[in-house]
Amino acid sequence: MNGRDLVRSWWSVGVAGAARGPRTVRAAWRRRGADATGPGPRVRARVPGAVRKVVPGPGGGVIRFARSELRVLVAVNGAVFWGWDGAGPEPSYALAGACPEPDPRAELEPDTDGGWRVVAERVTVAVSRHGALEVLTPGGVTLRRDLPPRWWEAEDGGPARWMQRSEVPADARFFGPGGPVEGPRPRDGAHRMGNGVTGTGSAAPVTMPVQLVVADAGTHLLFVDNPWDGTLTLREGAEGAGSGHDRVGTSELRMEGGPVRGWVMAGTPARVLLTWASLAGAPALPPAWAFGHHHVREGAGGEDEVRRVVAGHLERGLPLDAVHLGDGHLDGGRAFTVDQDRFPKLPVLADELRREGVRLVSVVPAAVRAEDRRGEGVFPDLPDARVRYAGQAARGFAGVWHTVDGSVPFGRVDALCLGRAAHEGLRDEVPADERPLVLSPSGWPGSQRYGGVWSGEGAVGWPGLRASLARVVGLGLCGVPFSGPDVVGGGRDGGCELYVRRLQLAAYLPLLRTGAVGPADGGPWEHGAAVLGHARVALGERRRLLPYFVTLAHLARRTGAPMVRPVWWPAPEERELRDCEDAFLLGDALLVAPVLEPGAVRREVRLPRGRWYDTATGRAYEGPAKVLVDAPLERIPVFARAGAVLPVRAEDGGTELEVWAPAPGRSGGGLVVPESGDDGDGPEAERYSVTRSGPRVVVRRETEEGAQEPSRPVRVRGLDGTGAQM
Repeated sequence: MNGRDLVRSWWSVGVAGAARGPRTVRAAWRRRGADATGPGPRVRARVPGAVRKVVPGPGGGVIRFARSELRVLVAVNGAVFWGWDGAGPEPSYALAGACPEPDPRAELEPDTDGGWRVVAERVTVAVSRHGALEVLTPGGVTLRRDLPPRWWEAEDGGPARWMQRSEVPADARFFGPGGPVEGPRPRDGAHRMGNGVTGTGSAAPVTMPVQLVVADAGTHLLFVDNPWDGTLTLREGAEGAGSGHDRVGTSELRMEGGPVRGWVMAGTPARVLLTWASLAGAPALPPAWAFGHHHVREGAGGEDEVRRVVAGHLERGLPLDAVHLGDGHLDGGRAFTVDQDRFPKLPVLADELRREGVRLVSVVPAAVRAEDRRGEGVFPDLPDARVRYAGQAARGFAGVWHTVDGSVPFGRVDALCLGRAAHEGLRDEVPADERPLVLSPSGWPGSQRYGGVWSGEGAVGWPGLRASLARVVGLGLCGVPFSGPDVVGGGRDGGCELYVRRLQLAAYLPLLRTGAVGPADGGPWEHGAAVLGHARVALGERRRLLPYFVTLAHLARRTGAPMVRPVWWPAPEERELRDCEDAFLLGDALLVAPVLEPGAVRREVRLPRGRWYDTATGRAYEGPAKVLVDAPLERIPVFARAGAVLPVRAEDGGTELEVWAPAPGRSGGGLVVPESGDDGDGPEAERYSVTRSGPRVVVRRETEEGAQEPSRPVRVRGLDGTGAQM
């Protein structure tokens, strides 16, 4: 089965699978003793059986069982591949290139009880004589155990559905898969492994088949390379409080077909995401303006209406960096066709706005309307690598954002191919010193190579605010660092307070998009003077942090580390931090604690180990601790790590270094990556060190020639605080 067959098979099963229900499944099980669904040919169950033969090879080898075979490969980057029934790592849309080379030092060798194992530098893989696959640390501690898969094959030769159960340590916590979950930790229960398409045509939430598991023994990431529809059922474990009766955590994956294959990588969270990025590809580097404020304009007005919206923001002191045009600017809703009556001089408008520092971004529906079939959508041959966009830059657009039409089937691999077509087409057209912006509502591992994810408005009300944060954190742990929700208002689901809290949260997320807050399709001023004042503060702080966001984007491209991180990221061994879902780290310097409840003017914040400064008051706190801080409507609590170096925008528009004083006798530092116009790896990172001796803080730039005075202005904060508080 090649890559194109995988895409076609996803389309065919996606619609049929939706009609099956759990009651039908249970009845079929009782009636025929097999996990079949609905009427049809009889099915037969199959398990691998016992080991019959082993064929060692570089990095592992092939283990042949009575009714199946397992291929195991440990790559040079430490990632472990496993594939059943002859499945190999290629072809795969998830891989950035060819499969990494096998580790020449690792090979299959006999293990106890008739099993086999592969011992590598970072991981040990053990396979039992009946096909259970266990991943262990170099010290022999189990990270996960995958039981032998089970297939249900139709006698007429149709696609085989399969199931695999897995076990993790009792203390382990699941994170991901980046979809419509209540928190970055998915709750116990069933989760659909697919991008559902809503009947209204709104954004389909991204669900990556990527699972990050954090335990005392270590962190590991699992990627199941199968684009078919399926269900993942999770149950976290429980420790026996010293009784020895621990209950392991379990996951059960049921897929409607496709290959049984995947990858596992283990280590620290930073090591795991670095390995994942080396496998699935480095995230695309968005242009610097993409980290500013985007406004989505869905109305049917023309060029003058766009000018009015832009002028409304600038006249009121609201920073604006991009305007996203919705379906209203298209001719009859057809992709790539501009309504010439309402936008007769679109390139002229784009140049005019660019001089104001504002870019235009065009919507592109996933399906292209056929001229001879009015109202119907057709797909280009998306898996064909030659398919790419053309002419968007000539119309004045600096980027595109995709939508999903709920009337047509649209899979995760389709979204990846659509992103590739857009990114490569725009990259060939934009000037050499610029980079394109591509945003999609759906995706598949590897989509990060071409752009980011916009997750739409999400669920309504205050629960939707919490869910939007969870989705961004979850996507970051799946390898997609550039994402964010849409901030809308207009009294739809909570009024002015919720709108302000949404905007304050989004100001610290990688992608900040606001939508219409009223029928005039304007801006925050339509909510009144008070909301306008709060919006001006939030957007102003976002503008001040633009150099820091650019630095984090460069580091994400080079290391795979997410820009938005769970608070346990630097210390996954601290169990209490694993359960913290109402705050996050922005890089390694800032801890953001959004307000997620109505009417709250104070909130409790759990601080990790070390000294942290309240950026609004300068007050210092010593962690680990829980602190109660003010959270008035005009701001949310934000803390800076002692010793941190943040690049921020100075009043003159340049970049200055905001340095937070280390605790007495301690040191700190940070990295700064200045903006670069090329699409490569960008400029060299500037490394700064911070030391403190009494009231004096010394900042140095570390170079190959030695420590030097910083070439940028430095502003030290935290020295005038009230002292560390427990």
